[in-house]
Amino acid sequence: MDNITLWILFMIVDLSMVLIAYRFFGKNGLYAMIVMSIIVANIQVLKTVNMFGLVVTLGNVIYGSIFFSTDLLSEFHGRKAATTGVWIGFFAMILTTVYLQIALLFTPDVSDFAHPLLEGLFSFLPRIAIGSLIAYAISQMHDVWSFHFWKRFTKGKHLWLRNNASTLISQFIDSVVFSTIAFLGVFPLDVFWQILLTTYLFKLIVAVVDTPFMYYAKYVVGKKDD
Repeated sequence: MDNITLWILFMIVDLSMVLIAYRFFGKNGLYAMIVMSIIVANIQVLKTVNMFGLVVTLGNVIYGSIFFSTDLLSEFHGRKAATTGVWIGFFAMILTTVYLQIALLFTPDVSDFAHPLLEGLFSFLPRIAIGSLIAYAISQMHDVWSFHFWKRFTKGKHLWLRNNASTLISQFIDSVVFSTIAFLGVFPLDVFWQILLTTYLFKLIVAVVDTPFMYYAKYVVGKKDD
């Protein structure tokens, strides 16, 4: 299966999983998806692939779905619940980074085979985590604020507008801040610009595609109380 087909299928599956988590576990399910997504996304982003002739980092789908989760929290449970989701994800990423670095400090046994693999993967994680945490905090707080701004401005109408207007700007902020901190100087400049461009474009696709999922949540799933 080629990368593009796999990426599209992964996007549909991931957005569907957010709805399933919300359907069965309410807002706690969304909190869980945010935590899982930010951890997995910051590991997947270490892998680069080629799509449409451009260098693309993985993690864009699952990271983009975090904005879908916070928008669901904003729509059905209010600004306070969405803000709580943002900070839960922030806290989880800090702990993940710290705990993985502690694991690398342990001297491996002679029978160990995993340490070199973990070291190769997670020794670069702090820079990824710092970029991700700063970008995540700024973009997610903007997303929550912007979502409610557009909701007030349209008097609760045009769900598609607040879903996309808030996320598209927030994703741009996130992509610029994260890519600059995490990858500038790591890759050649031409590759860096490709990563920055594709990071935003592929997150933008996720943001647009999640709109019908948002309407499905509103009219089929409905508000799920805990």
